[in-house]
Amino acid sequence: MALLQSPQKDNNFYAIDFKLKNIDGRILTLADCRGQQGLLIMFICNHCPYVKAVVDRLVVTCKSLQALGYGCAAIMPNDTANYPADSFENMKIFARENGFTFPYLIDETQEIAKSYGAVCTPEFLGFDKDLRLQYRGRLDSAGAKPAAPDTQPELLQALAAIAEGKAPPATQHASMGCSIKWKA
Repeated sequence: MALLQSPQKDNNFYAIDFKLKNIDGRILTLADCRGQQGLLIMFICNHCPYVKAVVDRLVVTCKSLQALGYGCAAIMPNDTANYPADSFENMKIFARENGFTFPYLIDETQEIAKSYGAVCTPEFLGFDKDLRLQYRGRLDSAGAKPAAPDTQPELLQALAAIAEGKAPPATQHASMGCSIKWKA
């Protein structure tokens, strides 16, 4: 398992449309997932220890973002043939056990992960109401460690500010996690 960092934010990147299968069997698009204020796209998987370390905080953050008018969608990009822990059936279990209030989509061809330049799990991309990328970074200052009283909820703070019409933070810390498991 290679530890990678997400790329820096590209100020001219806009959300790319997709049609992916949700854990409930429906095919969802970008339009189905976005909210009035914008959209958070997360690349996650079931087995990654970095995802498991933050999943409880991720769910709480998404509930707060949804209350602010953001849509949230998690995309699982890994090769499920070689990583069966990330199978579609296991995605359903992972989402249920962790109380997901957002779609959990499978990127079977891995084309969406590639089009977004995703490299690791977890990876977070926050888009404004025009679907322009405003935040690409980690969930919070604790990273894979347990949250402490002084943990800064960087993703939530950034998207809340953007919803208020403020500029995104100039400093955005890369998310770190397991490399995406690409098909051969």
